[in-house]
Amino acid sequence: MKLLVTGGAGFIGSAVVRLAISRGHQVVNLDALTYAACLDNVASVAVSPDYVFEQVDIRDRAALDTVFERHKPDSVMHLAAESHVDRSIDGPGDFIETNITGTFNMLEAARKYWMQAGKPDAFRFHHISTDEVYGSLPADPAVQFTEDTSYDPRSPYSASKAASDHLVRAWAETYGLPVVLTNCSNNYGPFHFPEKLIPVVILNALAGKELPIYGDGSNVRDWLYVEDHAEALLLVVQKGALGRSYNIGGENERSNLELVQTLCVILDAKRPRADGRPYSDQITFVTDRPGHDARYAIDPTRLREELGWRPSVTVEEGLEKTVQWYLDNEAWWRALQDRDGVGKRLGTGK
Repeated sequence: MKLLVTGGAGFIGSAVVRLAISRGHQVVNLDALTYAACLDNVASVAVSPDYVFEQVDIRDRAALDTVFERHKPDSVMHLAAESHVDRSIDGPGDFIETNITGTFNMLEAARKYWMQAGKPDAFRFHHISTDEVYGSLPADPAVQFTEDTSYDPRSPYSASKAASDHLVRAWAETYGLPVVLTNCSNNYGPFHFPEKLIPVVILNALAGKELPIYGDGSNVRDWLYVEDHAEALLLVVQKGALGRSYNIGGENERSNLELVQTLCVILDAKRPRADGRPYSDQITFVTDRPGHDARYAIDPTRLREELGWRPSVTVEEGLEKTVQWYLDNEAWWRALQDRDGVGKRLGTGK
């Protein structure tokens, strides 16, 4: 299969690209190379004859048409998006332009190509989204997001992703474009850009800096190892039912405080502090993010029952692998330290 993967130099997109190439698929990686993208993420597969890179912004419709005409993909996996909630609070405009207008451009370019190709039955437009479109959950562990949960986005980021989800469904209903959708929980793992919680904690710990936790650390997230997510995404684009949406979760709920404490214990074992003190001494509680959702949790029953997918690791196993990857790949994250916003508190709402 020839896949057009948007955002393939980003965190989740690069995991999809690496896995797809290893499975024998052809991949066209389309990425604008904005601040969070890094071609080093796909360096291991860049020499493959099955891999092609196109530096294109999804806000550029003419360039998208050219890519479709040149490469004639069998399916699209649309991951390109602005994704950091804190950045969306400070600057929502980029999120509207990329996540909404960019998705509109992708849908129109895909629809044009699909129609000109004679509407091939096997073509799919796979839109990759987030569980944040559903809003916030109560503490009750019996309550989880399902594919039928009403949308209730609370941040500029989640609102822009909710809008893009609605566009994809509208293009399926109005124009018959063959689509599948997925909504995932919080990803973590290798190549995670150092502005999100887990890489921030790992790198701050190693640098002897404070480990910032918003509010009292009680906010709960379901954590999904990125390579498990990539497995699920490839499964959905190949075998997902037309027009169907699938929630992808790690089945690993943890509070932010529990997560950071676990990271500290792993770091204590793998890279002890010179003074012998535990890394947990560096934990610092900071002013909460505006509109911080209390809890996300995904019910992945549909994906498990229809396509047979389950996550392969617990969050503790995944975090240990993640910490080891950062310890082994200092050159990768050192090169990103000077990029815009890295190491700075964003999203204070001021």
